[in-house]
Amino acid sequence: MIIEVPDSAQQAVRLLAVRDEDPARPWDPPGRWWPEHPEVIGVRDRRAGGAWLAADPAGSRLSVLLNRADGSSSGLPAAPNGLRSRGSLVLDAMSGREIDDPPGTAGFNLLTVAGASATLTSWEGEVLRRSVLPPGVHMIAHHDADDSRSARIERWLPEFRNLAGAGDDWRERWIELLTSTTALPIDDDRAIIRDNRSHGYPTMSLLVCTAEISGSTRELSLESATLTKPAVWAGHEFVRAI
Repeated sequence: MIIEVPDSAQQAVRLLAVRDEDPARPWDPPGRWWPEHPEVIGVRDRRAGGAWLAADPAGSRLSVLLNRADGSSSGLPAAPNGLRSRGSLVLDAMSGREIDDPPGTAGFNLLTVAGASATLTSWEGEVLRRSVLPPGVHMIAHHDADDSRSARIERWLPEFRNLAGAGDDWRERWIELLTSTTALPIDDDRAIIRDNRSHGYPTMSLLVCTAEISGSTRELSLESATLTKPAVWAGHEFVRAI
């Protein structure tokens, strides 16, 4: 996930997120899937009912969840360890609900954007940490923000930072860079569009989303492209959800 946090509240927040998941796990693209949250548009996990990404256009809020290794199991509601699904955290963020400490889930990085501010909440099984991301372009995977322990961050963060402050064509320029990353094999640890099975996980890249919260009007836009074949990016067409 890449996010650009602006220097001032009059500038836009921009985001590009790639969803990696087990292709056998059913899900729904951005939509209004939660009757109890009629204002929320998001990507729903059908099995547990939560969200990977969700947005509240009226409230200029957006939240995205990434798994974080912590030595516990998958965190499904029916898991033997009793952990609840991490997808519920995204819906809680849309409601402005504080995360319980401890959260009762497996490890995660949860990015929450409210207006021009972006907060990263992280859990590894011991300490719940929150930090406000400073202005600039940041990349988040399964460690801390901008953490070079993630090979894809070490390889591609400098190039995304070179696109900081792009104009109205920022989406096209970010997607062009994303496309260039696919020159790497999909099982290369530096890859962004990826197949994680050789790394011991059943997940593959399935969806790409871009989002922007305008600095002047706080209008939120969200677009998504579903990969027709897992882990294979072929310049897919984006569909506007908001």
